[in-house]
Amino acid sequence: MADDKRYEITVVTKSAYLADQSDPAKSQYVFAYTISLTNTGNVTAQLISRHWYITDGEHRVQEVKGLGVVGQQPVLKPGESFEYTSGASIPTPVGTMRGAYQMVGEDGQTFEAPIPLFTLSVPRTLH
Repeated sequence: MADDKRYEITVVTKSAYLADQSDPAKSQYVFAYTISLTNTGNVTAQLISRHWYITDGEHRVQEVKGLGVVGQQPVLKPGESFEYTSGASIPTPVGTMRGAYQMVGEDGQTFEAPIPLFTLSVPRTLH
């Protein structure tokens, strides 16, 4: 049990609706999201890839996999953070995103950092 906290990344999410890039008449709703990752473990780790599930209001799921985030594969020493902003487009005014980052510790151990479910919502759409 002593190794429980060795590989731990804390993920914090924020999202915002981008009205100027959206076109509701064409069922196009664009959101920005900001992710902050903090290495709360005690082993230096590198983000290798990401795996997202983006679900729209009709329960259609887009799966997105890829290397790095915004073209980077940041290395986080214990206590260090990395923040980035990206975007998603869905055909409904409300949706959700969740997923995981695939990480590798400096000792070669691979592990996942879960991304908690968060909501994409046009303001005044949720009741």
